[in-house]
Amino acid sequence: MANAKRTHTQGAKIGDDLRITKTTRRASGGGTWVCGTIAGHRFDALVFPEHAECPEYELGDSRISKLWVERMADKTTVVNFDRGWDQQPANPTAAEIVDFLTAGLADLIYHA
Repeated sequence: MANAKRTHTQGAKIGDDLRITKTTRRASGGGTWVCGTIAGHRFDALVFPEHAECPEYELGDSRISKLWVERMADKTTVVNFDRGWDQQPANPTAAEIVDFLTAGLADLIYHA
């Protein structure tokens, strides 16, 4: 995740300010809830160590089955994926955040 190439409007690379604030392993069903902040947004993601049995339940090839992203400045939800798109990225920064998290969040959490 350190090799992020895209930049957000403040000029920093997406991911330079990634901060994981909380991880909670689920007791049933597996997976880990990951909460954090990135590029002026906060996010919650449900991440798994393995790929989903049903590919539609996974965001690309990321091992993320749920992802919610909120812009902190005005508390607007800019992304919501819950085993499918409820809200596609609302702007280019939101899309870059999704790209960044899907590229490596599961590896970061599960130390792959």
